[in-house]
Amino acid sequence: MSGGITKLDTFPLWGSKRPCDCAGADPDDIPRLSPYLPAGGGSGGAVVVCPGGGYARRADHEGRPIAEFLCGHGIAGIVLDYRVAPHRHPEPLSDAQRAIRTVRVNAKAWGIDPDHVGILGFSAGGHLAASAATIFDGPDSDSSDPIDRHSSRPDALVACYAVLTFGPHRHDGSMRNLLGQDTDPRMQEYLSLENRVTGQTPPTFLWHTADDGAVPVENSLLFAQNLRRCNVPFSLHVFPAGRHGIGLAGDNPEASQWPQLCATWLKAMGF
Repeated sequence: MSGGITKLDTFPLWGSKRPCDCAGADPDDIPRLSPYLPAGGGSGGAVVVCPGGGYARRADHEGRPIAEFLCGHGIAGIVLDYRVAPHRHPEPLSDAQRAIRTVRVNAKAWGIDPDHVGILGFSAGGHLAASAATIFDGPDSDSSDPIDRHSSRPDALVACYAVLTFGPHRHDGSMRNLLGQDTDPRMQEYLSLENRVTGQTPPTFLWHTADDGAVPVENSLLFAQNLRRCNVPFSLHVFPAGRHGIGLAGDNPEASQWPQLCATWLKAMGF
């Protein structure tokens, strides 16, 4: 592991182009990016980090500590404070797409390879990360906004005990917070992300615990099954036990292997 981290100032994701629906007085209502860069430079890879929280909040222990871990392996970690309830789809997804594009437009200044920008998320943040990995668009070369001239497709996906389906194995709270109490069945199907996997889905690293009591392990298994069907490279790790929301899992002898396994996998992907 390399040493030292350069923390850049947190800044509003949308800047002066802030959407009208996130211009509230509450700072938590304004999407933000917090870049953590390996001091002295790293591999050039970067990963946008999406903390979990059921689309109702963002868990601190799934943000900065993850970015710092990535920096320790020479990979920039860019923490995204995305919009949560009462904001609904597609607002969080718009934030994730904007974050990926923003990293690419700042690639030279931050010492990042724009072709190695991944996204990582925990729980509902994993749903957001997987949404960005399965619902994306290319660069708009005619846009007056230089950020929009970059693709929103990530080059890798890391999904940690992620909410990935809104089917029978869903985490109902995350779905209701994202789509509202009166969920449109068509949107429920649309955002059951195992159904959105295609050959264009980026290489994926998934991990879960078998006895997760909040987000069933079937979320990761279903997603992996469709990655396999579409011939998308993936790595899947299911650990025997561990409560939901364990983050870096330092107190779990088995699940605590995931960060190193993930770092090794990212390096193999060129990050």
